[in-house]
Amino acid sequence: MVADPAALPDDIAALKAALLAERARADAAQAEAALARAEQSDAQALIAHLKLQIEKLRRAIYGQRSERSVRLLDQMELQLEELEATATEDELKAEQAAAKATPVAGFNRRRSTRKPFPAHLPRERVIVPAPTSCACCGGTRLSKLGEDVTETLEVIPRQWKVIQHVREKFTCRDCERISQAPAPFHVIPRGWAGPSLLAMLVFEKFGQHQPLNRQAERYAREGVPLSLSTLADQVGACCTVLTPIFERIEAHVFAAGRLHGDDTTVPVLARGKTDTARSWVYVRDDHPFAGPAPPAAVFYYSRDRGGTHPQAHLADYAGILQADAYSGYGKLYDTRRLPGPITQAACWAHARRKFFVLADLAAAAQRKAQGKTPAFVSPVALAAVRRIDALFEIERDINGRSPAERLAVRQRLSAPLVEELESWMRQERARFSRHNDVAQAMDYMLNRWQAFTRFLHDGRICLSNNAAERALRGIALGRKAWLFAGSDRGGQRAAMMYSLIMTCKMNDVDPQAWLADVLARIADHPVHKLDELLPWSWQTREHREVA
Repeated sequence: MVADPAALPDDIAALKAALLAERARADAAQAEAALARAEQSDAQALIAHLKLQIEKLRRAIYGQRSERSVRLLDQMELQLEELEATATEDELKAEQAAAKATPVAGFNRRRSTRKPFPAHLPRERVIVPAPTSCACCGGTRLSKLGEDVTETLEVIPRQWKVIQHVREKFTCRDCERISQAPAPFHVIPRGWAGPSLLAMLVFEKFGQHQPLNRQAERYAREGVPLSLSTLADQVGACCTVLTPIFERIEAHVFAAGRLHGDDTTVPVLARGKTDTARSWVYVRDDHPFAGPAPPAAVFYYSRDRGGTHPQAHLADYAGILQADAYSGYGKLYDTRRLPGPITQAACWAHARRKFFVLADLAAAAQRKAQGKTPAFVSPVALAAVRRIDALFEIERDINGRSPAERLAVRQRLSAPLVEELESWMRQERARFSRHNDVAQAMDYMLNRWQAFTRFLHDGRICLSNNAAERALRGIALGRKAWLFAGSDRGGQRAAMMYSLIMTCKMNDVDPQAWLADVLARIADHPVHKLDELLPWSWQTREHREVA
C-alpha cells in the first residue's frame, strides 16, 4: 500500500478501490507462494518416490548392499508417506488460494498411475438418475448412447453375527425313540467362537503384535464386549488344537541337511521386574540351492541363553548349522557327539558387520554434520568390507542354482578371493595389538577360518545367516507393541504360533486365512491326512472345490 498518508486520496470510493486492489495483490501473492510450496512439495515427493523405486530395483538385481539396507526401504517408505501427505496438503491449500486470486492458475500434481481395483472385489452399481430432457433444446426424445463408470473403493466396517446351528428332534411313532442329527464338530470343546474369530484373535496377537487387552477394548467399542479372560481362554485352546501341525513342521525343519539358527531377546514378566528371556529360531530354506523342499521355521522359548537350550533343540539333528559364533553351540560340533557332529558354517554377514562398524563413512559424515566429533574410519576395515562385498556379489549371481553349479562358480571365482583375503588379513593383523578393534574383527574370522571357508566345499551352504535373522525380525519389531511375555508358558505359546505364522509367510500363504480354514477343518480331519493342512500343501476352499 502507499506509505505516505498524504498521498492517499480523500475520496472514499477511491480508497475502497485502492484497498480492494491491494487485497487482490495480496491474495495473488499468497496464491503464488502457495503454488510454489505445492510445486516444491510435489518435487520432493516425486524425488522420494523415484529414490524408493531405484532402491527396490537395486535390491531386486543386486540384493542387500549393506547392513543398514535391511531397514532402508522401511525408512524410505515412511519418508515417502510423509512427503506425499505434505504434497497433497499443499496442493489443496494452493487450490484454495488460487480460488481467491483469479489471475493465478491452480496447481495439479503429477500423480503416478493407479492400478485398477482387483477384479475379485464385488461391484455395487449406483445408477445416477438420467436426464429427462435435453440440456440444449429441452427435447424429451432421448436415446441412450452409452455410459461412463467412475469407480470408488469403499470398505464396510467389520460385521459381527451369531450363527445358530439348529438340530431338529423327531420322535418315532412306532418305537417312541427320539432321532436327532449329531452336533457339528467344533474346534474347541464347549467353544463359542467360530474359526474366523479364533483366527483373527490368534493372528492379531501373534502376527500383528496386538495384545488381547487392546483387542478387547476395540471389540467393546464395536458393541461386542468380550472379557480378557474369555479371549485368553480361546487362545490357549487354539494353541492346543494346532500342536499337531506344529509338530509336523518341526519334524520337517529338522529333516533338512542344512539349517539356519539364531536367537533374540524376549522380555518376560517377573516379580516386580522384567527379565530378559530368549527366542530361538531354526529355519529350513533350500531355495538358495534350488532345493525342492518347502521352507519352514521353528521357534522355541527359553528363560535364559544357556547353551543347554540349543543342544536340546538339536539333540537329534546331524547336519550343517549356519549360525553366529555363540559359544553355546560349541558342544554341537564335537566329533564324538551322537547321533553325529553338526558341521559349523560361519556367517560372513556377522564378520562383515564388525568391519563395517569401523568403516561406516556415512555415520562419520553424519556426526560431523551434527557438529560432533566424527568417528574414526579405519582404512583397513574399509578395505576388508570391500573384499567381503566382492564375495557377496558372486553369491547374488548364483543364488537359486543347483549345489553343483554353485560349487563350481565358487571354486573358480570365490576361492582365489578368499585365499587372497586370508593372506591379506594375516599380514595386516601383525601390525595391530590384540586390543585393537580391527584386530579383534580379524581374529573373529581367522580363529574360525575353517567354518568361514566351508561354503567353498559345499554348494548348499549360504554365505550368510540372513534367513534366520529375517525370521526373527517380526519379534524384534513387535517387542515395542506387546512389551513383554506374561509368563514362560506364554513365551512357549508365542514360539509355537510364531512357527506357524512365519512358515505361512515363507510359503506365500495368508496366515489368517490359513488359520481360519485349518481351525474349521482340523476337528474332523483324518489324522493320516493331516499333512494336507500344512502351509505348503494347503489349498483354499475355492481350489478344493475346483479339484
